[in-house]
Amino acid sequence: MTLRDRVAAARRRILGDRPSTADTAGLPVIVPAQPIDLSDERAVTEVVELAMNVGEVLLDSGTGAIDTSKQIAFVAATYGLPDCAVDVTYNAIHVSARRGPGLPPTSYMRTVKYRSLDYTRLEQVDTLLRQIGRGHLGLKPARAALDHIVAADHPYSRKVALSGWALMAAAVTLMLGGSPTLAVVSFITTTAIYGTNVALGKLGLPYFFQQVMGGFMATVPAAFIYKLAIEHSAVVAPYRIIVSGIIVLMAGLSLVGSVQDAITGAPVTAAGRFIEVMVYTAGLVGGVGIALRLTSALGASLPPMQQEVLPYAPLPIMVLTGGLASAAFALASYASPKALATSFASGAVGAGLVGSILNAGLGPIVASAVAATVVGLAGGLLARRAVVPPIIVSVAGITPLVPGLAVYRGLSEIMAGQTLAAISNLFTAVMVGCTLAAGVTLGEWVARTMRRPRLPRRLLGSRVA
Repeated sequence: MTLRDRVAAARRRILGDRPSTADTAGLPVIVPAQPIDLSDERAVTEVVELAMNVGEVLLDSGTGAIDTSKQIAFVAATYGLPDCAVDVTYNAIHVSARRGPGLPPTSYMRTVKYRSLDYTRLEQVDTLLRQIGRGHLGLKPARAALDHIVAADHPYSRKVALSGWALMAAAVTLMLGGSPTLAVVSFITTTAIYGTNVALGKLGLPYFFQQVMGGFMATVPAAFIYKLAIEHSAVVAPYRIIVSGIIVLMAGLSLVGSVQDAITGAPVTAAGRFIEVMVYTAGLVGGVGIALRLTSALGASLPPMQQEVLPYAPLPIMVLTGGLASAAFALASYASPKALATSFASGAVGAGLVGSILNAGLGPIVASAVAATVVGLAGGLLARRAVVPPIIVSVAGITPLVPGLAVYRGLSEIMAGQTLAAISNLFTAVMVGCTLAAGVTLGEWVARTMRRPRLPRRLLGSRVA
């Protein structure tokens, strides 16, 4: 049995037949798995292009800079370039391939352009990476497979994805204790928001202004529904519609990735992502503020929010709707049916934990920390069982827990001239968001260390990279 066969057999014994890339990243790679002539710049370029294309999909899907760098280096080493320096910064990938004595290093750069989030594409690349790691694909078949994955259309139509966003808004409204009628209003409002933003996106309008439009459109219906309810002596809580809209519009932002990058040692990428999140959130808040001023001038003022904690739905309903909201987010992100099921499970667990901890009086930050850690742990473990990338399970699981309530409460207090209270609530929103992201990172780390891949010493002492 060759050295490569012995390493492969050891991997299977330790990780099982279907290990996730969360486990395989950083494992030793036989050098060279497929020898190439390092003096042949064309051959070197083919290997680096494959590795960078893989990194482009990972980075575009919200994967952290450090994990993306490891996967790029892993692919390059597998195909004969073990000595590569990889640097990922925000939306750029830099790779410098050292080719040995007497040969100058070759440097490459790739700018990652924004594309619509497609979790099925991420899952397929995850599967491709596992096939590469097991030595099942040569360089040319791997390139052909990746080209097919990148060029493929979304697994289902844009209308289905749009319905996912709308369903998520309805589920969040119910999770916040809203009535079925308010859930229907949230569904219709979100459908209109995303339909409008898709049209604006085709016209080239920057995403910041799409967030402004989304915040505006989420608020106006709530104000006039409240006015109509007052005229007919009905009791309604219109801010649930607005809060659900804020949560849905914040769901696609890369807060988890920014905090994860800061924690794991990629401060430049973390700063870029965090500023992007803050700017887009500011656009959303601005849209809500404009709508509040306009509706007030038209005689449809919204009532001030009370300072007490918003009463959530009863715990069983909260668990069900939390899972439904997470699955709907995964659907909106073009996830596969397998990922939808795991996202539902993680969302239900996260919502259940938050509801239980809030009922115990421990506050939103503690609740967010515990729930996000458990969701991150579940994401890491489910990645092994269901072979779903951990980021899909984790991000979908914490999405219903985004602090939309604190954001809206702070904004409404600004409108009422309560500056100190507004700053307190907005700071709480930032803290909850960062706590969610940090908890996910901690949970994924625990999942990796619970079953850390270790190869036998006799193999680690061999010539590996």
